[in-house]
Amino acid sequence: MLNRLLPALALALTAVAVPAVAATPAAASPPGDKDVIANLFEWNWPSVAAECTNVLGPQGYGAVQVAPPEDSLTRDGHPWWEVYQPGDYDVNSRMGTRQQFTSMVQACHAAGVKVYADAVINHMTGQGSTTYGGRSFSKYDYPGIYSSADFHDYPADCPESDDQIHNWNDFTEVTKCELSSLSDLRTETDHVRGEIAGYLNDLLGIGVDGFRVDAAKHIGSPDLKAIESRLTRSAYIYQEVMPGGSGDLAPGAFEGSGDLLEFVYGQKLKDQFNGSIANLRSFGQSWGFEPSDKAVVFVANHDTERNGSTLSYKDGAKYRLATIFSLAWGYGTPQVYSGFDFNGTDDSPPADSSGHVSGTNCSSGWQGCLDRTLGGMVGWHNAVKGTSVTNWWSDGSNQIAFGRGAKGYVAINNSGSTLSRTFATGLPTGTYCDVVGGGVSGGTCTGTAVTVDGSGNATFQVAPGSAVAIDVAATGQGGGTGSIRVTFNETATTTWGQNVFVVGSIPALGNWAPANAVALSSANYPVWSATVTLPTATAFQYKYVKKNTDGSVTWESDPNRTYTTGTGTTATVNDTWR
Repeated sequence: MLNRLLPALALALTAVAVPAVAATPAAASPPGDKDVIANLFEWNWPSVAAECTNVLGPQGYGAVQVAPPEDSLTRDGHPWWEVYQPGDYDVNSRMGTRQQFTSMVQACHAAGVKVYADAVINHMTGQGSTTYGGRSFSKYDYPGIYSSADFHDYPADCPESDDQIHNWNDFTEVTKCELSSLSDLRTETDHVRGEIAGYLNDLLGIGVDGFRVDAAKHIGSPDLKAIESRLTRSAYIYQEVMPGGSGDLAPGAFEGSGDLLEFVYGQKLKDQFNGSIANLRSFGQSWGFEPSDKAVVFVANHDTERNGSTLSYKDGAKYRLATIFSLAWGYGTPQVYSGFDFNGTDDSPPADSSGHVSGTNCSSGWQGCLDRTLGGMVGWHNAVKGTSVTNWWSDGSNQIAFGRGAKGYVAINNSGSTLSRTFATGLPTGTYCDVVGGGVSGGTCTGTAVTVDGSGNATFQVAPGSAVAIDVAATGQGGGTGSIRVTFNETATTTWGQNVFVVGSIPALGNWAPANAVALSSANYPVWSATVTLPTATAFQYKYVKKNTDGSVTWESDPNRTYTTGTGTTATVNDTWR
């Protein structure tokens, strides 16, 4: 929502959630237990439609947040903030036509994904221009919608002679002076409320399910409630209310008009992932957040990735791990952000020469599409919903692991060394597929398999800057369709009649049952050997046992040994009895 002369504006304007009005039911929730919102920042409408069909629906997202749909001003270079300066409420924009928008909503609904539109209703523009639809306007005159009488000015409304906000703790200035020189609507008047409600009802008529209310703090909760009371049906609303302020300007003052984007959350995550993630054990409302049931949480959004207050795609693994943590932790309604690459803070999304946004290409210009690459964690989030954090572990610094009831377990390695450890996961016995590095297809793990034994223990091997997550909805056998011949060599001395076996956590090694253990040959005594065919890319635990002539079994001492097969054809494991 910035104009080029006012760079601070883009950093100030973000959306805020507001539940539906008093006259309508409470805010609509995403379908079923699916509440993750994919924030596809400034994707065009055909690209959003395809993403809903091919990615968001199948991966379990509950909703998608889309760019402001209204017609906006155009500027040289087509900066991203054009769409945050409406020139008209016509639903034709640089993202596509009204028909394309309607088709996108229908496609998302067919995929089971709700659509939340970014609603820019606090202001219009900062200067005269022409819209993408060809309509001409001036800063305080929008033919057919608003005239100068519909905007706050000095001295009737704003106490500052330049019409700008100077005292950010004064409710009158914040709500009746201009934010970064953008023409500020008189949202307390019947005409303005009617025009805004008409626009929002038009979107609801198309099928939109909710709104992110941009710059909600500058509208004020009383005016927002009045506008919401005119909506024709229930809508989920979340509001952009920046931290700070007291009284009617405090974020908590807006809880009656909707949910809130929780900015402090992302700032604190950045601090920990640049410091010690072991501190996250108490991560929650006591850190200064809005209550979990009112907070829409995010690791980054379009403003914060540019002003540096949070992590961004430019932080690489830390950004990815923070998003994994957000989906796993269970605080608030999580967003997964997928924007576009940028160098300058005003850069346009990939677009043609007229500014119309190009189709999304995840391999070039679009930050790699995090909504896709972390889709497995969305399923994990859905699988563990309603459970509390259990079995927390940390190394006191940058390696953590925790469970969610008896439904999921995740290990996050924000350090420079491999995390290799056996955890008490609390999950039922079985073979689980890591949903971060792969998933499950046809009952087989496409990535690493993790075996949970009869005591609920499992060994995780987590590379630096990576994570492994398993849940009860993603179980399988082995790590892939291939196999590998693994030779076990165990150096062990025995008494007459004793034999040595290898037993482990996967079916090929007997599923920990000594009766099904694999016998080793003593041909090269004291080295006992056997070659076993195992699935590729599979993590498992194992031990050696000695069977006596009377049938009794002697186990090696703890802990369990661990191994992960590769993707080659052969491997050798050399061990010594302990």
